[in-house]
Amino acid sequence: MTSADSSGRTPGPARGARPSAAAEVFRAALRSMLRLLVLLLAVGGAAGWATRGLPGVWGALIGVGITLVFSGTTVVAMLRTAEATATTTAAVVMGSWLAKMIVVIVVLAVIRDQNFYDRTVLAAVLAVGVVGSALLDYRAVLRGRVPYVESQTDPKVPGPDDRQA
Repeated sequence: MTSADSSGRTPGPARGARPSAAAEVFRAALRSMLRLLVLLLAVGGAAGWATRGLPGVWGALIGVGITLVFSGTTVVAMLRTAEATATTTAAVVMGSWLAKMIVVIVVLAVIRDQNFYDRTVLAAVLAVGVVGSALLDYRAVLRGRVPYVESQTDPKVPGPDDRQA
């Protein structure tokens, strides 16, 4: 349990000059995911065109779009709340999860009876995109160097270099 300061707010990480190590991990995950989606759009679109024609291209486009919504919202939510308290981060991630579920369900319900896209290409691109994005997120976290505790400098507390001789 955290204690509140005199203003009634719980202390969180200081908003400072440099981004936290966690924010750098989330940025790396976001960059990797966007590169994957560009590659998937090119390869999936070309494969869709070669195998199913224009409906295959539409299937690839929709698959990449749903993957962006599905995978991107979590990474962006984590990035935006990297400096926030755990409660705020959890609330934002839960809210973004609910929003993306609604968006995905509505989009799939709207296009369910349409025939302008190929369902097989959509499913393949969506599966590769979501699994690939999860693996890239894992890689970013694995490679990230996030300390257990980040030092906070308080101008009111003298440090070892601030002693007067």
